[in-house]
Amino acid sequence: MTSYSQFLTDAQKDELRKIANQIVTPGKGILAADESTGSMDKKLKPIGLENVEENRRLYRQLLFTAGDEMSKYISGVIMFHETFYQKGDDGTPFVQILQKKGILPGIKVS
Repeated sequence: MTSYSQFLTDAQKDELRKIANQIVTPGKGILAADESTGSMDKKLKPIGLENVEENRRLYRQLLFTAGDEMSKYISGVIMFHETFYQKGDDGTPFVQILQKKGILPGIKVS
């Protein structure tokens, strides 16, 4: 297996190790909230909602602002590009909402 660790500083290695350990915390999982615009249509259409950015934002806000209990079970959230830049009704970015709960936000890059 190829290792690229020689290109990382010790501080970067420590940070990466810390993140990896947090993601695989026993008893916790990763929430895949990286639905594309097309996938969101399949969720919104059956309940009579138009697939527009505001409705997608409201759906994601519902997920991310659920009680603090969610942090007992979720270590990280994979977000769609659009979601990464969205904010809650109070103006707080979703990324910060998750971080305040101790949940690592990430972005889908495929």
